[in-house]
Parts: sequence; structure tokens; C-alpha cells
Amino acid sequence: MVKYETMFLFSVKNGEEATTALVEKMKALVSANGTLESVDEWGKRKLAYVIDHETEGYYVLMNYECNPEFPAELDRIVKITDGVLRALIIKK
Repeated sequence: MVKYETMFLFSVKNGEEATTALVEKMKALVSANGTLESVDEWGKRKLAYVIDHETEGYYVLMNYECNPEFPAELDRIVKITDGVLRALIIKK
């Protein structure tokens, strides 16, 4: 098991319920494939630059432990999920 850290940036244009659903989806996905150590929801913040015509985003930082194969799958899922503006996965 390897420790990872992922920062998600979710769109806020679809409303608070959609953002909460995305956070829960990512928590469930990580928990199913590893051990979720912490979830730090930074909340809605102004973006440094415009992404897809949006000026605000919802930030979530997750720390978890999983097998080395899972981050590639997580990255694939994040790229095809609507409502995710950006995500960065880092091996600690």
C-alpha cells in the first residue's frame, strides 16, 4: 500500500447538491479501492484563472492509501466525469 494525496476542483455551476454528490462519489470510489485517511473540504473559492468559463470552484483534498494501480484508474474516471474541472494525484 502506497500513500497518495489528491486535490479535486469541482464545478459549482450545477448547484450545491451536484457538488456534494461528486464529493461523495469520489469518497466512495477511494474507500472502495483503499483506505481513506482524511478528507479536507476547502469549500468554494475564486479561481486564479478562468476554467471552462467558470471563475469559482469547490476544492477538496483527500489523503488515502491504496495499491499503486489505483491512481491511474482514478485519473481515468476523473477525466470522464462531468463536473470535475481539475484533479491532481500525488504520491507522498
